[in-house]
Amino acid sequence: MTFPFKLVATDLDGTLLRDDDTVSVRTREALAAATEAGAAHIVVTGRAVPWTRRILDDLGYDGLAVCGQGAQVYHAGEHKLLTSLTLDRQLAGLALSKIEAEVGPLLLAASRDGLDGEVLVGPGYRAHEGGLPVVHVDDANEMWTAPLNKIYLQHPELDDDQLTAAARAVVGSLVNIVMAGPGVVEILPLGLSKATGLSLAARRLGVKAADTIAFGDMPNDVPMFGWARHGVAMANAHDELKAVAHEITASNDDDGIAVVLEELLAGGTR
Repeated sequence: MTFPFKLVATDLDGTLLRDDDTVSVRTREALAAATEAGAAHIVVTGRAVPWTRRILDDLGYDGLAVCGQGAQVYHAGEHKLLTSLTLDRQLAGLALSKIEAEVGPLLLAASRDGLDGEVLVGPGYRAHEGGLPVVHVDDANEMWTAPLNKIYLQHPELDDDQLTAAARAVVGSLVNIVMAGPGVVEILPLGLSKATGLSLAARRLGVKAADTIAFGDMPNDVPMFGWARHGVAMANAHDELKAVAHEITASNDDDGIAVVLEELLAGGTR
């Protein structure tokens, strides 16, 4: 039996990557077997290109990747940025002022656009651990001096779900607010999602939503699941994603992607 999908879309953190930021041999082999069976593998991540590139290089990945929550389509083999959408800084500033008027002062970081765009971290912001390069700035105003693809938000008291809900209620008609991981709430251009970036990349590959199986773990993967024919949430996924998933597999640390792909390769259906 042939492999039933032409495109396998995988999130990175909490999905393809184990908690130690590596990809297991079993998962690598399952993805290679799916590719050999005729499916393309595409990484779809909230990370911007500079935070994604080294992982793709380590995997020997040379295809397209959707980065920055859909803002960037990146050709890993050519180390080339094919498309990039930036955040309207004036609109983002307005959104921030409205959110802060509702919940009080926020802790901020910002992702600059481009292949080598830096992530600038403002005072008090708790940067993601794991060796990701950041530049600390003493004055948050420095974040606004160059094109950005996203703003990161944290609150000294509200948790991620509370902050996301509060921000959406206030500025959901101006910008997109997504929760992409622990301590990672983001402001994005209105209408931007992993689904928009994935649809652009899929068009380049000549495949359709009906040809796609997608794997993820966080609420920012919800639009991707809505676009793909079949959405698979990891066991460690956020409840919001599990609620819209077609199925739930094992965790990222227990080869959840491989579990599904191996069954499909053996003739299983979805």
